[in-house]
Order: sequence, then structure tokens, then C-alpha cells
Amino acid sequence: VGLSERNARRPITTLRRRELPFPGLCLRARAITMAFSAIEDLEDYMASERTVELFVPGRICLMGEHSDWAGSYRRFNSSLLPGMCLVSGTNQGLYARACRHPSKLIVTSIDQGGNVCGPTEFSMDPQALLAAAATGDHFSYVAGVAYQILVRCHVSGLVLHNYKTDLPARKGLSSSAAACVLAARAFNRVYDLKLTVRGEMDLGYHGEITTPSQCGRMDQCCAFGPRPVLMTFDGDRLDCEELSLKSTLHLVIVELDGTKDTTVILQRLTKCYPVPDDDAQRGVHELLGAINQRIVRAAMAALDCGDMAALGALMDEAQEHFDRLATPLCPSQLTAPNLHRVLRHEPLRKHIF
Repeated sequence: VGLSERNARRPITTLRRRELPFPGLCLRARAITMAFSAIEDLEDYMASERTVELFVPGRICLMGEHSDWAGSYRRFNSSLLPGMCLVSGTNQGLYARACRHPSKLIVTSIDQGGNVCGPTEFSMDPQALLAAAATGDHFSYVAGVAYQILVRCHVSGLVLHNYKTDLPARKGLSSSAAACVLAARAFNRVYDLKLTVRGEMDLGYHGEITTPSQCGRMDQCCAFGPRPVLMTFDGDRLDCEELSLKSTLHLVIVELDGTKDTTVILQRLTKCYPVPDDDAQRGVHELLGAINQRIVRAAMAALDCGDMAALGALMDEAQEHFDRLATPLCPSQLTAPNLHRVLRHEPLRKHIF
């Protein structure tokens, strides 16, 4: 702000006090200098260690939203059908480098806007990590995963430098799950824990639910990368099947600039489980059970033969069933006026499936 063109081309860390245009900027400039120096020190340390390069994308749910947690209730009601989700990783995500540290968990991140957070240090002590995870702060997800790793495996510390992010946060693309899988993968690769992708997913899931976040198991599909995956949820069992496409599928993800309260949605819908009390709750069972399984299987067939028009029609059908059977139970959060305005916008219909 207010820097001359000459100074704007120079790194902020080279500006001296007398070159700052406003005295009030001195403290901020000093803070930026300290933060950048800390990251540079961290990068110097990592340059002397064996590092691994990592990338974990976000995820998008094509079909089967909410059936992940619904399928988990088969533990208490075997008459329920397993949940089925058709999901895919995105081509945007978290880029990081990681290496060992003798005693601490040290984390930095740079978000999509270039804002730097950290370095932040945590003691590799189970209770300290558990307390950090419980705060719900920025690095609580990484702390939660580190706790889960520490109580299962013989590891010391880790340096995790998330140096680039092009995945938008808080946009329904599971940026928190991506951070958890990133942390699990970092420990796995640095310490050669020989975890499979499913093992990384499991640690990422348990790490995330160590925080105040109560995610389902679907979000961790980001561990598979940008490819479609069929996920089946049968009580505590999760099955994943990677799908092959005959041609590249391009999806445009649109920001509708709306709001929702996921906690309220889950509170209302989970009241229908494990055993329904009335016809409205039985309708949710049908929606997330038989109807969902039929639509997901039809979507897989459409993907297999590259019929994008059929896939789009199935998405429309799934939304119609959701509006009819789920929205009445939580109209304040599920009416989705922005979504329906876009779907009804005639000039747009000819360009989309």
C-alpha cells in the first residue's frame, strides 16, 4: 500500500524503516520480514534433509451426497441399503514438501490468496497434539493426523511446508480432508510406513474427526487423485473402486455465492436414522438407499460409454428426488434458491447437461 513503483519491485524484506511511506507500516513490515525469514529458515533446513514432494487435490461428489453417513447406520439397522457415492478428485489442490524432524511437528501453509500461515510448531507428544486438534484452529487437522500417526506408528517429527495452494477453501471441495490426507501421506512417504492409499484415507479420516469437524468418509477420496471412484459404505466397511474413462471428462464447478449450515442439515437428516418414525423419515431412507443406488449405477454406465447428456439428466433426476424427499425436513438449509435459479435459467440450458 502506497509503495512507490521502484520499491514495489523490490522484496519487502529489503525495505528499511526510512523507505516506508507511512510510519504505521513499520510494525507490519517487520512482522512480514520475520514471517518470511522463518519460512526461508525452514526451507534452508529442508534443503539439508531428504524431502518428498506431495500433491493432494480436493474432491467433488457427482452422485450420492449424504449416503456415506447413511450407510454407516447399517451397524444398527441391517435392513438399510449400503450408501454409494460417485466421486472424483479435482485438478486443484495442495502442494507441499515434507521431511523428518527429530522432535517436533512444524507446519506452514500458503493459501489460494497467497496468505502465509506459520511456521507453527507442535511438540510430538500425544496429549499436546490432541489438545491442538481440539482447538479447531488452522493447523488442527494436521495435529489430529499427527496424533493418530503417533499412537499407531514409531515416528519422531515432521516438517510439512504447504508452499502452494490453488484449491478454494470452504467451497464444498473438501479442503480440510485434503489437508488431512496430505499430512497422512507426508508421514507415510517420509517414514516409509508402507501405507496404501486406503491406509492414508483411514488415517486422514480419523485425524479429521479428532478435531471438532465431523466429516463423513467420502471426503477422503481425494487421496486417489483426479479420477472417478465408486465408494460403497456398509456399516464400518468402506469399499473403493477406481473407474476408467474412455475419454477425458471436463467439469465446470460454479460458485453460486450461497450459504448453508452443514451442522443443521446433518442434525435434521440423521434424526431419520437408524429406524424411521414416520413417512417423511422413510422417504429419506428411500432417497439415500434404493433411489440413490439406482441413480449411481446408471451414472456409472453413462460414464463408461461417455454419454454426458445421460449423466446430466441423472443429476437433474437426483436433484428432483432430493427436493421432494429431503428438503422438507430442513427447508431453511436445503431449499437452495441460487441453485434452482441457475438450473432454470433458459439461456444457460443449451450449454449444459
